[in-house]
Amino acid sequence: MFEGLIIGLYIPGSSHLHKLDPRTKLIGLILFIILLFLQTNYLIIALNTVFLGLLLIMAKVPLKSFLKGLKPILFFASLTLLIHLFFTPGSTLLSFGKITITSEGAYRGGLMATRLVLLIGYSTILTLTTSPIQLTYGLEKILNPLSKAGIPVTQFAMMVSIALRFLPTLALEADKLIKAQVSRGAQLNEGSLIKRGYSLVPIIVPLFVSTFRRAEELAVAMETRCYGGGERTRMYELSFKRVDYMAFGVMVVYLAMFFALQCNLLI
Repeated sequence: MFEGLIIGLYIPGSSHLHKLDPRTKLIGLILFIILLFLQTNYLIIALNTVFLGLLLIMAKVPLKSFLKGLKPILFFASLTLLIHLFFTPGSTLLSFGKITITSEGAYRGGLMATRLVLLIGYSTILTLTTSPIQLTYGLEKILNPLSKAGIPVTQFAMMVSIALRFLPTLALEADKLIKAQVSRGAQLNEGSLIKRGYSLVPIIVPLFVSTFRRAEELAVAMETRCYGGGERTRMYELSFKRVDYMAFGVMVVYLAMFFALQCNLLI
């Protein structure tokens, strides 16, 4: 299920996306996420998909590896689709005995599933083109005004960065546990849904234990290095460059296109 997950990985490169200021990429990601969940039409979703493809080309990320990394998300996207199909009221599209699929459920389910895949796609591009240090520093800079209210911005930024970087490690650990159980004769993909849920217990429990162990080891390592999370000096300060202003221009154009399409579709 988790094999091939690439969100959280960083691939060094010299593309224009790699050269962008991390704040530019974070602001762009937040903007796209907000607009993604405001969109209610498949035409705009299709344009988002095309834009995601353009970002992949700019980042010089192999399409095959990127699509392979999205495979683990397809399970959750399919689950989202099924929930909407069977539990959304509306006009009947298909009926199988007591099971009824509505046209509203199919529309909303497909929309939510596509949103989820695009969300992970945009987030993956961010982590692939931004180093952990840059990501932490950029997030810290964006949230810096909140520090005046007593919010520990530095610790929060570090926590988010560590969580993102732990995803590939945990995915690899889960994949190893699944293969170990299958080699011992476990049948994870057979039987009823309840039986499959019980069969995942020998995987979930050691995965949680391994996660807490890794977290404790990391905490001890940070404490032994006297990490306090206070004010730190930087060798290189972040500054917006020409490529960042160009990226902001693209965002403005994207916003204009979004609202123009939304208004035309509403009319």
